Amino acid sequence: MKNLNKTRVKEIFKNFAGKKIAVIGDIMLDRYFWGSVTRVSPEAPVPVIDLEHETFHLGGAANVASNLNSLGIKSIL
Repeated sequence: MKNLNKTRVKEIFKNFAGKKIAVIGDIMLDRYFWGSVTRVSPEAPVPVIDLEHETFHLGGAANVASNLNSLGIKSIL
């Protein structure tokens, strides 16, 4: 196996030029809650959050495809 150095990484990305990569897997949408935990629920050992906002991000195979696209590599889900 070749060592993974800066030159090798550039070579790998150069080989991706003009090619498509199929990404197979579950397409998910990750949901994150942002806020402050002020107490623990008396019914179960879970935190109670004072919700400030929530965000959504690609997850699963959708995240992999997005990362490939951000590197300039054409991906197909």
